[in-house]
Amino acid sequence: MQVVKSYPNGMFNWVDLVTTDVDGAKSFYSALFGWSFVDKPTDRGGIYTMIQLNGHHVAGLSQMMPEMMEQGMPSIWSSYVSYSNADEVVGKVEAAGGAVTMPPMDVMEEGRMAIIQDPSGASVGVWQPKDHMGAELVNIPNTVVWNELQTKDGDSAKAFYKTVFGWGDDADSTGYVTYSLNGRIQAGMIVLDESYPVPPHWATYFMVENIEASTAKVKELGGQVMIENNPAGELGVFSAVADPQGASFVLMQFNGQVDPPPGH
Repeated sequence: MQVVKSYPNGMFNWVDLVTTDVDGAKSFYSALFGWSFVDKPTDRGGIYTMIQLNGHHVAGLSQMMPEMMEQGMPSIWSSYVSYSNADEVVGKVEAAGGAVTMPPMDVMEEGRMAIIQDPSGASVGVWQPKDHMGAELVNIPNTVVWNELQTKDGDSAKAFYKTVFGWGDDADSTGYVTYSLNGRIQAGMIVLDESYPVPPHWATYFMVENIEASTAKVKELGGQVMIENNPAGELGVFSAVADPQGASFVLMQFNGQVDPPPGH
């Protein structure tokens, strides 16, 4: 089990869940993935929960703000890209056709973060590590294994991420796009039909050992299954699901070995 110590610039390094029901989310994910939780007070008066597996950080969790709940915002998983200078990244966004929805801000001594939106409307976080560098475990069962942009405007998205993060892109025979950086494939993109009811977003994939058992567990725990045990080419099988609070994510069982974690 490789414990990641640092991430290169431009690599996904963290995901977190903003939920309408923290206790309900803890109950669901602890039963599904075997996660444990460490609550930490913030300088803004709230609590940010570090999600752990085998004593190592794998994701984050926080309560949705009341005003967001009043607006009917759904619970959501968000993805973050590591970069040593968040302000530098943000400075490229508008010229690349995107928008800065949350300017860079310091998060105590943990790091500095911003939220940006690509031209297609999908949001992604930028995380400048300080004391918190990101997920210590990835690409093993019950951790993040993949981040995928689901968008209706693939061309503008490719141009945007190349400008902002330096990502290269390549499409296979089916049209599925993979994003790479310094020779490492680290994320994907699927272009959705205009009639698809889901808005553009970054989807979070969690690796599981038994897709049928994990998908059944989601149902048992009160979650929703939108796509069940669907083949992903030769790679494996996936299920698109949501927790009881409505936050969507993907379960993925691979047929073979996955890439080792990025970074060091």
